[in-house]
Amino acid sequence: MPTGIDRGQEFRKGLRQAWLDEMRSARNYHALALREGNSDRRAILVRMAEAEEHHAERWAQRLRALGADPGVYRETLIDKIRRAVLLRSDTASAAGILEAGESQADKLYETLMRSAPSDADRAELTETAREERAHSRALGEFELAAGGVQGKLQRVLGRERWHVRGGGWIGQAIYGVNDGLGAAFGVVSGVAGATHANSEFVLLSGLATAIASALSMGSGAYLATKSEREVYEAEIDREAHEIANNPEEEKEEMELFYQLKGFTPAEAKTMVGRLAEQPGQLLKSLAHEELGLSEQTFPNQWVAASSASLSTAIGAAIPVIPFFFASGMTALTVSFVVSTLAHFAVGSSKVLVTGRSWLKSGTEMTLIGLGEAGATYLLGLLISPLIG
Repeated sequence: MPTGIDRGQEFRKGLRQAWLDEMRSARNYHALALREGNSDRRAILVRMAEAEEHHAERWAQRLRALGADPGVYRETLIDKIRRAVLLRSDTASAAGILEAGESQADKLYETLMRSAPSDADRAELTETAREERAHSRALGEFELAAGGVQGKLQRVLGRERWHVRGGGWIGQAIYGVNDGLGAAFGVVSGVAGATHANSEFVLLSGLATAIASALSMGSGAYLATKSEREVYEAEIDREAHEIANNPEEEKEEMELFYQLKGFTPAEAKTMVGRLAEQPGQLLKSLAHEELGLSEQTFPNQWVAASSASLSTAIGAAIPVIPFFFASGMTALTVSFVVSTLAHFAVGSSKVLVTGRSWLKSGTEMTLIGLGEAGATYLLGLLISPLIG
C-alpha cells in the first residue's frame, strides 16, 4: 500500500499533469477559435478556452499551496505538431480530436481522486471532471453540427445504433435463453458421456444447472440495472446541487448545448429561460445533454431480473425435458436433436436485435452449441472410468 508521502507525491505529479493538459487545451481552443469563420462556433470555442484556463489556474494555485510551483508553461515540439495537425483539419475532425482529449482528461481526474488528500480536493476534482464531460459532449455536438449533411447522417445512424443496442426486453430474453440453453446442453452432454446417459444423474445435474443459471442471470440483471439507476440518481442529485448553487452557470451550459444544435444564441436563451421556469424540466434536460442520462433508458430492476430468470430457465429446460419421458441413449438423442434445433431458432431470432442474416446467425449459434456439447461429451467419456 502506498504511504502518505507516496500518495502526496502521486497527487502533486497528477495535478501538474492536469495543469499542463488544461493549458494545452486552452491554447488549442483559442487557436481553433481564431480560424473559425462561424461566429457562433467561434464564441463557443472561446468560452471553452476560458474554462480550460480557469481549470489550469485552479490547479496552479493548489500546487503552490502544496509547495510545488508548476512554473511557466512551455509548449513542446510535439504540442506544436499536434496543433498544426489540428489546424489543418476541418472543423468536424478537429472537434473529434479535442473530444478524445477531453475523455482522457476525465480519466486523469478519476485517478487523481483516488490520491486526493482532502475532501475539498475531491470536490474540486469532481466538479472539474463534470465540466470536462460537458465539454466532451459539447464537442460531440459540435462535430456533428460542423459536419453538415454528413453530420446529420451520423446523428441519425447514431440514434439507430443506440436503438438496436438497447434491444429492450426482446434482446434480454434472447440472451437469457441462449445462456441457459448453452449451459444446460453442455452439462447434459458431459454428464451423459460420463454416466452412459444415466437419466437420474442427467436430470439432477440438468435441473441444478437450470436453477443455478436462472438465479444467477436474474440476480445479475437485477444488480446491474439497480446500479445503473443508482448512478443516474446520484448524478441527478449532483446536477440539482449545481443548479441550486450556480443557476446562471448551469443555464449558460444549457444555452451552449442548444446553440450547438443549431439554435441562435437568442433562441437558446429563450428556450432555457422557459425551462428554468420548471426546475424539474431544466434538471432533466441538463442531465440528458451534459451527461447523456435519461430515466427512460433504465428498465425496472424487477422486470429485468424476472425476464432474465424466466428466459434462462426456459432455455436451460430444453435439453433436460427429454429425460423426463425417456432414458438412456434415446433420451440423449432426442435432447441432442431438440437442443440443436433450439440453438438454430435462438440464433435466428437474434436478427430482431442485430439486423444480421437469420440463416447465418442461426447456423453460427448451432455450430457453437454443437461444438460445446461435443467437447463436454468427450470430456465425460474420458472421466467415465474414474467414476466407475
